[in-house]
Amino acid sequence: MQASYIGPDLKRYIAPHTFEAAVDAEAWLGAERHLLTMTPEEWVPPKQRRSKSAGGVTLAEYAPGAVERRRVKGEPLRPRTRALYLSLLDRVILPEFGHQTLRQITPAAVADWYESLPRTKPTQRAHAYSLLRTVLGQAVEEGHLSDNPCKVRGAGKSSRARDINIATPAQLVAIADGMPPHLRLLVMLAAWCGLRYGELAELRRHDVDVEGGVLRVRRAVVRVDGRDLVGPTKSEAGTRNVAVPPHLLPAVAEHLSAHVGRRADALLFPRKPGDPRHLMHTELTKIYAQARAAAGRPDLRLHDLRHTGATFAAQTGATLAELMARLEHSTTGAALRYQHAAAGRDAQIAARLSELAGHAGTGDTRAN
Repeated sequence: MQASYIGPDLKRYIAPHTFEAAVDAEAWLGAERHLLTMTPEEWVPPKQRRSKSAGGVTLAEYAPGAVERRRVKGEPLRPRTRALYLSLLDRVILPEFGHQTLRQITPAAVADWYESLPRTKPTQRAHAYSLLRTVLGQAVEEGHLSDNPCKVRGAGKSSRARDINIATPAQLVAIADGMPPHLRLLVMLAAWCGLRYGELAELRRHDVDVEGGVLRVRRAVVRVDGRDLVGPTKSEAGTRNVAVPPHLLPAVAEHLSAHVGRRADALLFPRKPGDPRHLMHTELTKIYAQARAAAGRPDLRLHDLRHTGATFAAQTGATLAELMARLEHSTTGAALRYQHAAAGRDAQIAARLSELAGHAGTGDTRAN
């Protein structure tokens, strides 16, 4: 005879074994009913209690605290990173391993779990594995484990899901023209200066030096749990001065005069003109989607504007170090991608040159 009940989390929990008699099933249910008198925060599902009784802390008990204690170069995780880690734990990792003690998680189980993750989401797959490996590595450091069971080679890496996608200068102008007047400059700075949304949304009047032609990128805004949090840029390399291409400086000066408050801390791109609140990413992408479609580039994501600027910079012949400094890259890998993209563009230019030569005739350069 089988027995089950609905827990306080509205999920059905089944007894770990069948019963020979109804009285035994009732006894098990009675014991569970007694536990249900606890508060929802104190109640623990049967499977998790069995794991805990076998000795050791469960992953569900350990992992959230491990994320909170995690330090990178001595600093706590940034709010956005912390939120992403906790979300991955809840959605991808804990449903599989949460009820198990740390010592019960085996290399074979980790390998099977990794193989079960959808290959259509390579980035999430790699990030989830990396997070599990990091958490269990921390458990080794803190004395809960003697060895990390995450041993799948290369599982923490993912190949780029899409190629670098860029716009032409004329398309950038068309997209900017399709934006509301107070957001047109945002499109141009995102592309020609290679800034991220969070950096653009936190730019303020005192960050702009029109005479020197420089943007001082010092902060970025992220939205976590419905709140806008202002903090450092994405990495240490993100604190930088970005030279504005001279052809944009008149537009920068006009924008400051027409759309930015007089205060030194007035946002360049607020939610609405004169609004002290940050421009929300969801609002911006909705407006931007309409502008890009009108410009004939419905495929161009907002972040592709940054890719565009990076590729333009690489096409000027900028060195790897110069690209890294301009675009806030801590490692060479990302900057190399844009140099490769620029090389690919050079091949397209060469092909166009051949087309021009074809129109004029190939001629005969052999000596007589």
